[in-house]
Amino acid sequence: MTRTPLPQRVPTTGLMGPAADVEFTVRGQQIAKADVAPDMHDLAARIRNLMALQQGRILQLPLGGRFFDIVITAAGPEAYAVVDLMDEVQHTRGERPDACGPVIDDPERNWLIWLVPPGTSDNWEPHRYGTCLGRPYELALPPITQTEPPGPYWYRPCRSDRLVPPGPLRDFLNRFRPGPIPHEELLGAILSTIS
Repeated sequence: MTRTPLPQRVPTTGLMGPAADVEFTVRGQQIAKADVAPDMHDLAARIRNLMALQQGRILQLPLGGRFFDIVITAAGPEAYAVVDLMDEVQHTRGERPDACGPVIDDPERNWLIWLVPPGTSDNWEPHRYGTCLGRPYELALPPITQTEPPGPYWYRPCRSDRLVPPGPLRDFLNRFRPGPIPHEELLGAILSTIS
């Protein structure tokens, strides 16, 4: 096999002088609380929570912001059929068959909790088979390694590259009608105790 050398640029000399000296000035800088982005005030707490999740501990995470909102549906055969269809919708070539975005199964309450893009709750019209929640609620996520009962577990794994798309989810919920689901007030009161 013959190797062809890569083309090289011929250096030119004399066109540029020596680099000028650079001076750095150290300045104390204070940032006013009002200048911090509204969703960044709890960044350290969020990072600690994500590290806890990675280390196999329960994570308490605020909904909305930059992470996710949730849709809560009843569990059961109809809901699991929706998960199977979402696997097909989100599947790409060469990947594992359980391609649906993250879903938590809470067998104690008979719920599925679907992690959807942040801001979904702002546009989610009232729905008979799924309640969507975002800010100001919080959700206690099970440890990443919790993939079976007892207690809430990841029915579909949490991956960094996907959430559940709300459009197809809503359509499939209308088609398969898993129910009943609790009202938003009840959900909000117990979400932080899911795990």
